[in-house]
Amino acid sequence: MRGFIMKLNIGETIKRLRKEREITQEEFAEVLGVSCQSVSRWENSSCYPDIELIPTIASFFGISIDKLMGIDEITEKENIEKYLERFQLAISKGEINECIAIAREGVKEYPNSYVLLDKLMYALFASGDDDGNIPEWEENMAKYDAEITALGERIMKYCPDINLRLEAASRLAFNHILHGRKEMGKKIYETFPSMDLCKERQMWWSLEKNEKLPFLRAAIKQSYEFLKSFIWLLADADVVDVETEYIAITKIFDLEKLILDGNRPKNSWGDVWLDFDIAKRYALMDDYDNMYKHLHLAVDEAKAFDNFPEEQKYSSVLVGEITERKLDFETSDTRPLCEILRDKWLIHDEFDSVRETDNFKEIVKML
Repeated sequence: MRGFIMKLNIGETIKRLRKEREITQEEFAEVLGVSCQSVSRWENSSCYPDIELIPTIASFFGISIDKLMGIDEITEKENIEKYLERFQLAISKGEINECIAIAREGVKEYPNSYVLLDKLMYALFASGDDDGNIPEWEENMAKYDAEITALGERIMKYCPDINLRLEAASRLAFNHILHGRKEMGKKIYETFPSMDLCKERQMWWSLEKNEKLPFLRAAIKQSYEFLKSFIWLLADADVVDVETEYIAITKIFDLEKLILDGNRPKNSWGDVWLDFDIAKRYALMDDYDNMYKHLHLAVDEAKAFDNFPEEQKYSSVLVGEITERKLDFETSDTRPLCEILRDKWLIHDEFDSVRETDNFKEIVKML
């Protein structure tokens, strides 16, 4: 088993570490006193370094011999997975400082783990979220800007996983935009493939028959989420009038019924925001009966979200069975959603005309 892991990884490890240090094959060969062709053959797994060179190579890269040879790779993967589990638990509770600490601990132990580097970048970025309850979010934005940029550029340049590279690139672009570097962010976004060329649009032709149904259902679910987010942006981006915003939001309700058959439990963060969002439009249109109707729904949904089960399942014809876990929700706010709805969302000025009424005070009291 160990020999197999070594054969599989030693050349790849040398190549990855050499590139991370921006050393050419010629320069590395000169350090070791071997030919450039030898280094090339190691890296394409045609042969392996002489056993006498292994300690020198490990020392040069500052790693153990076992790590260079890939012997401890299984243990490393298991340990990294433990860090990821701890990270997910913390971010599901909005504990961003804990996320940063966990990611830093993991990166210290495994400095070349791109998945941990990406989590560190994510946590640092989330610490500057003005939509959470992080008092020092502005300070964090300034403090971590350079580190976020460095992490993003490192992952983009060296990470072999294209999905991680794109995830880091997307976050880096957004970070540039938040810091006023809009053209830099746009330049990164413009390098992304179009929707026409994404995996989900192309993979179909290579699938076996037994792979097609799960693929289609996953693609429909993802496409539904994309379409819903675009409609929501249309409603919330202040680019159309209030009546059009209202129509757009109602179509989100209709779309969910179409795709999910009305089977999804009304206990998500998005459910609360959607009913709150349409209540704002009803308030602006002086339709207070429907405003209160949707505020009551938002209250019920917020309570349901705060008591979300560890796991729930539902299904529809188009997407099949869906499993949702409480642990998978990610937030930068440690407060219960009822508290957020009461102390943050309901203070929006759309409700100023009814704020002192008994009915509105009753809504607040329910939270």
